[in-house]
Amino acid sequence: MTPCKILGNQRLPIRFITENRVNAFAAIEYVEHSQAVRLPAMTTSNKSYPNSSPLEVATEGNLELTTRDGITLRADVYHPVGGGKYSTLVCRTPYQKLTPRYVETATDLASRGYTVVMQDFRGRYASDGDYEWMWRERNETHDTPDGYDTIEWAAKLEWSDGRVGTWGHSNASWAIWMMLDSQPPSLASTLASGISQNILDINFGIFETGRRLEWTYGMGADMRRRAELTDGATTPTEAAKRWSEVERGKYMWWLPLGEIPGSVFSELDPQLQDYHRNQNGEFQHFGDIHSKVQTPIYQITGWWDRLIGTIDNFEGLTKNGPEELRDKHRLIIGPWGHDATRYVGKIGPVDYGPDAATTYADLIARWYDFDLKGIDNGLEDEAPLQMWVLGEDKWRGENEWPLARTEYTNFYLHSQGSANTVGGDGSLSLEQPAASDREYDEYSYDPRDPVMSLMRADSQAAPVDQSPHDQREDILVYDFPVFDSELEVTGPISLKLWAKTDGLDTDFTAKLAVVYEDGLAVNLTYGIMRAQYRNGYENPTLLEPGEVVEYTIKLNPIGCMFKPGQKLRLYVSSSDFPNFDRNHNTGKDYWSDAELRTAQQTIFHSADRPSHLVLPVIPR
Repeated sequence: MTPCKILGNQRLPIRFITENRVNAFAAIEYVEHSQAVRLPAMTTSNKSYPNSSPLEVATEGNLELTTRDGITLRADVYHPVGGGKYSTLVCRTPYQKLTPRYVETATDLASRGYTVVMQDFRGRYASDGDYEWMWRERNETHDTPDGYDTIEWAAKLEWSDGRVGTWGHSNASWAIWMMLDSQPPSLASTLASGISQNILDINFGIFETGRRLEWTYGMGADMRRRAELTDGATTPTEAAKRWSEVERGKYMWWLPLGEIPGSVFSELDPQLQDYHRNQNGEFQHFGDIHSKVQTPIYQITGWWDRLIGTIDNFEGLTKNGPEELRDKHRLIIGPWGHDATRYVGKIGPVDYGPDAATTYADLIARWYDFDLKGIDNGLEDEAPLQMWVLGEDKWRGENEWPLARTEYTNFYLHSQGSANTVGGDGSLSLEQPAASDREYDEYSYDPRDPVMSLMRADSQAAPVDQSPHDQREDILVYDFPVFDSELEVTGPISLKLWAKTDGLDTDFTAKLAVVYEDGLAVNLTYGIMRAQYRNGYENPTLLEPGEVVEYTIKLNPIGCMFKPGQKLRLYVSSSDFPNFDRNHNTGKDYWSDAELRTAQQTIFHSADRPSHLVLPVIPR
């Protein structure tokens, strides 16, 4: 069979590479045909079938659903060959339903005995209508009714047994939570992964420059194609290549950000401009949906997932959801980043071994084999929270989050006034500062030379060797002494930081790392506080220069066993770019301000201003 693109109303053969499944549909860029297409039958080489061999799969291309407001949405439906009705798993995505990772997962799931629906969002690729992105109030998009209509449509497909579940990562799981607000009656079970309860738990009210510009540029490709524009990339592949090789180094540093030419982001630029002006707004409010949920939910995240606020959804469901479902929800936290395709044992410089590796399809199938098919696969006997404890490097079951036996412990910052760089004299201690101790450390933060984020090329968080920043004078480093016994830190983390600046606004950042016996320092978690949000996101207030403030910086949670010979390290600074936009230190709106001002920063650790980490220590 020959590789192809499907354009217009053509009906052409499609290549399937069954040896490794990863390359399925690799040659397809987009689909825009309005008629249903019967794609050829296929098989998969997946070997994780405990009771049977994989089934041959057929795919129906671009089946149409007309929404309640008359818009046509199109989906590909994967189902076992030979007739029969199966539980149906739905994924709605803005990222193109023919993307290889979707085809791979959908094919895998169908070969295990499921009917799988893969649908393009309204206004994306094969579906009609206008695209409305996720950073707006729930009632300002059509995703809730579109999700409801899709679930009920999928339940009536000729290959469906009427019971519907969900799957999909990140934005696709955002769509799942939007749909849950509408309580479709045919929804029997739910899986959602990599989506936080709140948007402000992801961005802390600060524009995520690297990730958000790249994302908007990539999403703009399809908008440009639909508008028949010729002044830029029109496919995701072309956009990713062009952003990496040409545009990233230009627009990431552009001042002011709000004046990047609108043509760069195509038809998405108006929505981006609105988002700039509402950066401290909460748009998700998924906590409001917890009490409405009518099915068990299985959720997936990783310790380096920037959307690890997925944990908050689990906690909310088990505390505020319908009582009869509270013990039926499940959460898995692995040694993974924000990855929807494959969870691997080695991420960054540390190899966590084969027990840490799995595939997305394996996780999805295990949940639905248990919850929809009633297969005894051991899941019922497991604790509802399964987490990989870093350092201990094995899975462990827990019954709640945070862990009930947690002992929140203060680790106090100390120095003789020279905590700058890894060679400085900063330390962490369980002892509070004494009146005779040196009271503070200082550094200059220049937004023209920010601390660069050590992360993946696609601006996603990952475990990374921190040594490139060892000698930066604008990073304060505080080490706890080398451990002589094990110490587990698992749960939510915060930093109580007493600080002042000579600016009207600034940022303070915190990063926690494990330092191995050979000196390798690997980041575990991070957090940031924009000073104007110190009294809450809804009440931004500029500083009085020189004002001493106690900030509470929320860091993402961790689950780590520190071993003898290792150290715990805290980095404190004022920038993490382009993970977060640079604070200009002027107090002006970041998106309209072209001025960059150096700020003089002071971090206190005195008897009356005892800056300290609050760590969730788990007793042995």
